[in-house]
Amino acid sequence: MTHEAFFRIPKQKEIHIHHTDPLSTNSIADGMLDLLPLSLRSPIVLVCIGTDRSTGDSLGPLTGSFLQEANLTHFHVQGTLAEPIHAVNLEEKLEVIQTQFTNPFIIGIDACLGRMKNIGMIKVGAGPVKPGAGVKKELPHVGHMHMTGIVNVSGYMEFFVLQNTRLNLVMNMAKQLASAIIHADQIYADHKVSLPHKWDVSEENFL
Repeated sequence: MTHEAFFRIPKQKEIHIHHTDPLSTNSIADGMLDLLPLSLRSPIVLVCIGTDRSTGDSLGPLTGSFLQEANLTHFHVQGTLAEPIHAVNLEEKLEVIQTQFTNPFIIGIDACLGRMKNIGMIKVGAGPVKPGAGVKKELPHVGHMHMTGIVNVSGYMEFFVLQNTRLNLVMNMAKQLASAIIHADQIYADHKVSLPHKWDVSEENFL
């Protein structure tokens, strides 16, 4: 797939924080703002990946639905409970985004599996999210940056694990992700904010 926008994003320490941490809203928002294109004001598109047919895989569309209700100022939401972006339609949706927006900066949001001790952790970092990796699916990588949440344990019967993930956990993580993104949107929308420009345009592409 060809993309019009090319962004070089500086390598930085990834944000790893538990969704119940009192500092999580500010930490996640700060992690986002460190990676956003602050000068060119490229459209920011949040691609919330997942399906409501699997509890563990519903983190993305739940987050998208919460964000849609918030009427964000500068961030565009793709992927909700009503219109999910999942394995079947992912490539098609990405193509639509590229025609709908000019040089979009894409943030991939998705659930993932990990170690028991890391369940409930949220990560923000440069580079794409890799949907389907936890269940051994080959899908397009998504985003110039990623936001992921560990919803359950990896390593054995991943489909079954996702199906049996507690909805309460996923709901709380989605609410916290949405809260942080709303906070980041409010700061990003403030033209008086002074943040360092840590990126430039180049031929290096993070799909």
